[in-house]
Amino acid sequence: MPDQKIPVSEVLAHSSPSDAWLVINGVVWDVTEFAPDHPGGIDIIVEYLGRDATKAYNEVHGPSLVSKHLESSKRIGTLDEETVTEEWRSKLEGADEVEGSAPVDEGPPDLDSILNMYDFEAAAKKIVSAKTWAYYSGAANDCLSLQANIDWYRKIWFRPRVLTGVGSVDTSVSILGHKYSMPIFSSPAALAKLSHPDGELAMARGAAAKGTTICVCNGASYSLAEITDVIPENYPKFYQLYFNKDRRSTQKLMREVVSLRPRAIMATVDLPVVGKREADERIKIEATYKPTRNAQVQALPRDNKGAGLARATGSFIDPDVTWKDIKWLIELSDIPVFVKGIQCAQDARRALDIGCKGIYISNHGGRAVDTAPPSILTLLEIQANCPEVLEQMEVFIDGGIRRGTDVLKAICLGASAVCLGRPFMYAVTYGQAGMERALEILQDELETAMQMVGITRLDQAHPGLLNTADIDRYVIRGDTHPWAKKVVRRVKL
Repeated sequence: MPDQKIPVSEVLAHSSPSDAWLVINGVVWDVTEFAPDHPGGIDIIVEYLGRDATKAYNEVHGPSLVSKHLESSKRIGTLDEETVTEEWRSKLEGADEVEGSAPVDEGPPDLDSILNMYDFEAAAKKIVSAKTWAYYSGAANDCLSLQANIDWYRKIWFRPRVLTGVGSVDTSVSILGHKYSMPIFSSPAALAKLSHPDGELAMARGAAAKGTTICVCNGASYSLAEITDVIPENYPKFYQLYFNKDRRSTQKLMREVVSLRPRAIMATVDLPVVGKREADERIKIEATYKPTRNAQVQALPRDNKGAGLARATGSFIDPDVTWKDIKWLIELSDIPVFVKGIQCAQDARRALDIGCKGIYISNHGGRAVDTAPPSILTLLEIQANCPEVLEQMEVFIDGGIRRGTDVLKAICLGASAVCLGRPFMYAVTYGQAGMERALEILQDELETAMQMVGITRLDQAHPGLLNTADIDRYVIRGDTHPWAKKVVRRVKL
């Protein structure tokens, strides 16, 4: 049966939270029940009630995502284009004309001129909107962990070996039964479509073309199924999961994920709540996620924690996740589970004890709690306290990796692979070609670093190739402070 044609006047009549319709790509949907549970928060839904939300939707989502969240019974019909008025059209066309949100129209530098990850960052700042830049580049509070992630790799020095014969170099690694051309993956990062219309599709295609892969984010612009469709059949990928406050939603999602057979599921645990990201919150979320001026949205409950894109998209995350939930996830399927967000040796050891196949060392790119330890320091702490974790689990690490030398340092200290977030989000402003170029640069830098320190395979890497003396004093041994004691006050009145 063909869709019923819905006139604009009827759409406009359903513009309250208790009777909520909106239009996406020409289809009229009833979102009354869905709006309160929208992962991006209710505000953006209410802003477009009785209106066309196509531009706002397409900025961040793939075209099929709406049909995955809304049952077919919520599809009212298609918009009757013959009833579209000038007022309706003007509101739609003006939706993204917002001060501070348009990219600078200088055009991107030629891709061949990009020589390193910092060049991609500089190019992206010129290409993407102010809103997107704030979301991607921002971090928590004073951004100290963000900067430390980068700086602490620079505190580690190589101790090269010479005369070892390094004419032929192999950067490949085998992880969970699959061989990759290099130990460099894409970190899970949300909303890649803000960088490029193909978003994660371009990232996945580019990674596969270079013999590596991506970790698909729970908050990706495209679904895992859509991303799986653009890479070779049975090609490996990873999936990152946030636990939803509504555990039924998590169970439903996991049924789909398990059916698509990722090589591992990365359960993110370092973000029970969204950190305070001031750069993101300073940008008024006009166009896609703007603070609205209509009375319905102004009347919604507020938590006084800002209105950044990060807080909006992270509102569904369950802050009450415990190790019991990780155990539940492990028992749910035969797919290996990693705990993503390890920031101390004790939690790494616990992940091993509970049955995880891997850990993912991360402080969320400095976007969770500011002054969390730089990731490379956490890897050293695991070396000092529970090296058996490195022997019995796969160990991924992200945070601050910008050079092939950084990759090699992490591998020398026991990491299985490294992941990059922001650099690849910046690279994908050039689409698939940008992703491929970024991987080519990093692989070339890694090969050169290996030759310079005197190895030809990554299984030859070891801590003796490094001098970590500058940061060794920061490595905590044990689970308590070296000398400070917990204060128990016994003051009497």
